[in-house]
Formats: sequence, C-alpha cells, structure tokens
Amino acid sequence: MTAHALAGALADERRRVVFAAVVLGARDVPAVVARTGLSARDVATAVRRLTDTGVLVDDGAGLRVDDGWLRDVARSGATPSAPPVDRRESILRTFLRDGALTRLPAQRGRRRVLLEHITTHTFEPGLRYPERAVDDALRPWCAGGEADHVTLRRYLVDDMLLTREHGVYWRTGP
Repeated sequence: MTAHALAGALADERRRVVFAAVVLGARDVPAVVARTGLSARDVATAVRRLTDTGVLVDDGAGLRVDDGWLRDVARSGATPSAPPVDRRESILRTFLRDGALTRLPAQRGRRRVLLEHITTHTFEPGLRYPERAVDDALRPWCAGGEADHVTLRRYLVDDMLLTREHGVYWRTGP
C-alpha cells in the first residue's frame, strides 16, 4: 500500500469516524455503532474496507489499529506489503458475530459464501431432516440479527445448498 492508497482508505468520512472509534477503544462492529451513531451496515462496510487495506486488523481479541504497519507506511512512503486478504474470512467476519448472523448480505456472491459456511457447519451430508429440525438448526444463526430462520432456509434451498421434498430436507451443496 502506498501513502496515497492509505489516504484513499481514510478519505471517506464514515471510515475516518470508524477508525477514530477503534483508536478510542471500540473492538467490534456493535461497539463502533454505539460510539459513532452510524448504521451497522455503514460500520461493517467501513471496517471491511479498512481491514482489507491493512489500516485495521481483527486479531481475535477484536479490532485494532496496526500501529507498526501505519508507521512503516508513514516512514517509507513506499509500499509495505499489505496483509493478505482472505475474501471468505472477511465476509464471515463482517456478517457473523458470536456465531450468529448480523444480517444477510445483499450481494449474491457474499451471501453464497455465508450460506455455504452455515450449511457446512449445520447439516451433515447424507442425513435427512424434517422441516422442524431444519428450523431448529437455523434459529441460533438468526438470534439477535436482522435475518429470520425462514428466510435463511429459503435462501439455502434457492441456492441449492439444501434440497426439499415433501417437507424433508437434505444437504446438496458443499
């Protein structure tokens, strides 16, 4: 990343506000939302952009500013290597909190990554599930978020990750 790209990452006012909230101690999206008054969507988008560019890191203990990396950019003005971006992990980090969906992504590609994750962590290949068992398995994924288990089940069927016949479901996706 160049100093120019770093300036671009912080050019948007919402990203600067999110950056400031993290500097002041907010460690996750809900904490940033509480501190800034921005919508969860705006915060998640800004966090994703700032982590993708390397300005912020999520080290398991929460969000933080990568001081050493910023110092290197400031000193060299050149291109220190940006941390490798794992698109899948970035999507999961944005839309999952404590094992539950914050919301379903509007973009089909992002939604597919999330649905595949849920499918592989919820349903065993080869097993058949009655609709009630599918609903019971999907409810925890929707706890406290904007998505509901019925919508989630519909997306899983529409994306052919689950197949349904006569009220019985089975995993057909990855």
